[in-house]
Amino acid sequence: MLFRLPAWAQDVLLALFITVMQVQGTIVRNSGEPELVLRPLADLGYLGYILLVVSGAAVAVRRRWPVAVFAATALASVVYYALDFPDGPGWLGLFVAIYTLTALGDGRRSLVTAGVGIAAMAACWLLAAADIQPPAAIGWVFFRIGASVMSAALGESVRSRKFIAAEALERAELAERTREEEARARVDEERLRIAREVHDTVAHAIAIINVQAGVTAHVLDKRPERARETLEAIEKTSSHALQEMRSILGVLRDDNDGRVPHPGLGQIDDLTAKAREAGLDVDLVASSPPSPVPSAVGSAVYRILQESITNVIRHVGPTRVTVGLEYGADTVEIRVRDEGRREPAGRDEAAPHPDDGWDKPGRGILGMRERCQLLGGELDAGPLPGGGFAVTARLPLAPTGTANV
Repeated sequence: MLFRLPAWAQDVLLALFITVMQVQGTIVRNSGEPELVLRPLADLGYLGYILLVVSGAAVAVRRRWPVAVFAATALASVVYYALDFPDGPGWLGLFVAIYTLTALGDGRRSLVTAGVGIAAMAACWLLAAADIQPPAAIGWVFFRIGASVMSAALGESVRSRKFIAAEALERAELAERTREEEARARVDEERLRIAREVHDTVAHAIAIINVQAGVTAHVLDKRPERARETLEAIEKTSSHALQEMRSILGVLRDDNDGRVPHPGLGQIDDLTAKAREAGLDVDLVASSPPSPVPSAVGSAVYRILQESITNVIRHVGPTRVTVGLEYGADTVEIRVRDEGRREPAGRDEAAPHPDDGWDKPGRGILGMRERCQLLGGELDAGPLPGGGFAVTARLPLAPTGTANV
């Protein structure tokens, strides 16, 4: 890595260089001029030398006080030429000060300050050169005016380029932060989706397995053939649940091996069949769906039915359940109603019985409501006056949400 001097050291060296150039250059340039025409630098107590040194040395603090340095160099230049001191490179410090003023300024205000200062100096220079000899030397006055304007323009150009570069960098950083935030939001959304899918799949399977296992334990000694049927149902349910879990978690892999179709309208018949195997008397009434139904809507319909049936199995037990799917022009309505718990006469108290938990807080209904809201739909759930429980959901066939459900 190359060594780089700090800014203040650079300015000190620059000020020293300009001071030497202004003094030595003026002396050399005017070494052959008649002394009667020009005022010697040593006149008036070496005032000419002092003005050249002051305008050069002021550059050392140009970054810290750019306006003050510009004012000092401009005043020194006006006094120098008003007193008819010899011309030469005594304007170097002034040009650097004008450049610094506009380069480090704030744009409009610094340009106005430089413009007013240059105009005032130009007027003083022209008045001081009214009787200049030879007349052709007036060209140096116009050179100083033009060079001052160019110094201001150069400084403004540098300031504008730095401002544009800073804005571009800020936009790039903002875009990068936005991409990171969007990526985190997508990750969080996918985690939530997987959590909902896992909850629905596991809860449904565990509820059925729990009921079937309880039945098996109850009839194992009395009705072995019934125990075999329930064990086979447990095997099928657990196998299907494992397949669904592989499908859900398959998004974390790069291959598609072992995945099952994403749950949708095509799996509703299988869902009701498994519910019947778990002891529910399911009556499915469904109208013909329009073609095609968005996959997000189909998946949400399946999951809402699955969660509703799971809740019936878990909290009510064997009962009659009416499932309705009604497709409208732009909405689909899902209705799941059960008749409540049955208490058959002479029921063996040792027989398994689901928990009475509809009034207990859980995430089932909350999850269904979240699914509906993500698609721009709504869900109502609550007990019926005559007993039982009802879940009603309405989903638009053209989802307004953006989440992948």
